[in-house]
Amino acid sequence: MKFSESIQKSLQYGYLFLITIGILKESVKYYQIGISILKYSTITDILISPIADLASHPIILIAVIVLLIFSYATPVYLSKQRHRKWVQKLSGLQNKGELNEEELGNHFTNLFIKIVAMTLLSFFVGIGLGEGAGLSKKIMSDKLEYNRLLNYNSGASEPIYLINLNSMYYFYLTKGNKNIKIAPISAIKNIELTNNDKLK
Repeated sequence: MKFSESIQKSLQYGYLFLITIGILKESVKYYQIGISILKYSTITDILISPIADLASHPIILIAVIVLLIFSYATPVYLSKQRHRKWVQKLSGLQNKGELNEEELGNHFTNLFIKIVAMTLLSFFVGIGLGEGAGLSKKIMSDKLEYNRLLNYNSGASEPIYLINLNSMYYFYLTKGNKNIKIAPISAIKNIELTNNDKLK
């Protein structure tokens, strides 16, 4: 498969696409627990959300790499089998007539880009759906582990379940209360891990 200028032209849209993935993932996740996350987030928070998932969960990183390899391998395989009727129909070559090597390269490069875009979008929106549904279920069934101690600047402390944090706010629940609390970072002194638990 020949990579062409289509890849370079598409890179300029990669930034906007990454923001779109971040917005959809975070919105789908937090909507299920009653938070309009866009009201509490900056563009940077949204942009780094998919990257943060990859960095914090090795399994997700491996899954994305496998999906990208598959997304690349599919057009490569189709380009090698392009003379078969089912391949022409599947890849959209059926009504394009005879194409030279450069045109074929562009066609399959564009196909690769579309597959990658749909794969990443589906993957991260699926993560958002799964995380949101799982968290909502834990909140309703009161199966949360309050393994962090939140210390306020005022000197008060309380055990919490930390949902998440971004550059501006902490999102958490306190024991015996199913209402989610949102506190600005400026109001928090620090958070202690109890029982030597690791950050999740």
